[in-house]
Amino acid sequence: QVQLVESGGGVVQAGGSLRLSCAASGRTFAIRAIGWFRQAPGKEREFVAAISWSGSSTNYADSVKGRFTISRDNAKNTVYLQMNSLKPEDTAVYYCAGQRTSGWGDWGQGTQVTVSS
Repeated sequence: QVQLVESGGGVVQAGGSLRLSCAASGRTFAIRAIGWFRQAPGKEREFVAAISWSGSSTNYADSVKGRFTISRDNAKNTVYLQMNSLKPEDTAVYYCAGQRTSGWGDWGQGTQVTVSS
């Protein structure tokens, strides 16, 4: 089993920045990639960004391209999501998840990001 713990959420004004962290532990050898997802009130959970376990490839949703950057620290087994130029529509609970051959799972508990206008 893999445990994923998010941190770094908070309240920020529009145009500001936040960095989220996703710390992984447990049987991480089964993980192919780590992804960030978000869910705003009344909306479905949506994909934000992902990075391969090796860190060699990344993928972003169109809505965050050029503003968000996903990265990882292999020594710390931690994936980061640097969020710049934040907009009120980025307000959501942000989750990280692990990708296995069977799909996304091992969801973290989530961290709230609130962007005020």
